[in-house]
Amino acid sequence: MKALVLAAGRGSRINELSNSSNKCMITLNDKPVIEYILDTIIKLDVSEIIIVVGYKAEDLIDRYGTNYKGRTIVYVNQSEQKGLVHAIEQSKELLDEDFLLLLGDELIFKPDHRGMIKQFYDSGAFAICGIVPVDNLSKISKTYSVFQDAAGKISRFVEKPKKPFNNLMGTGNCIFNKEILKYINKTPVNYNRNEKELPDLIQCAVDEGQLVKSYVLSNNYFNINSNNDLQEAVQYYSKNEL
Repeated sequence: MKALVLAAGRGSRINELSNSSNKCMITLNDKPVIEYILDTIIKLDVSEIIIVVGYKAEDLIDRYGTNYKGRTIVYVNQSEQKGLVHAIEQSKELLDEDFLLLLGDELIFKPDHRGMIKQFYDSGAFAICGIVPVDNLSKISKTYSVFQDAAGKISRFVEKPKKPFNNLMGTGNCIFNKEILKYINKTPVNYNRNEKELPDLIQCAVDEGQLVKSYVLSNNYFNINSNNDLQEAVQYYSKNEL
């Protein structure tokens, strides 16, 4: 299994912090956000780390080079910022085996990726989507949620629901069979954003009968899209030990 980290975005809502550097290089308690993600990956049985870069790509490349704590890093350039599915598509030549997807601006506190990987193999699922139960349902309106049965089999994805229908917040941490790539061309463009959305990509697989399940990855999650998000994460990480 490989790890694919999407880290090309600039972050339009956090400009004052990210204008001079890549968004994923914003520091949280003196450590770049993406480094928390890389430290998670190296604890897993992952053969290679692929990082998709774009805005201020040199920030990441100069700091991490081609090896992070003994794990090989390969970079893919996303010259146009056209969303997550486009970033995955840019990496398709390197995705010759199943892969773990992570977003470079998502902080998931004490994530259970080992359990998630185990479920992927044990269940024979086509994909596993990491979810986080939340008390504040407004957070779900910034990501996605899912309809699922009692066994966690997902039947429908809902991107940024205005009125969340449960407390399950979807994350960008997913595990995919490498055949997910064949669904990229079938994924519709979201015309509000003029790009293909990750939940729509996975929905295409579900609609063709592929088994997609959820996995509770953690009990806390931060998507660093604004100064408020960053401050909330700083306060939480300062009070809770990793």
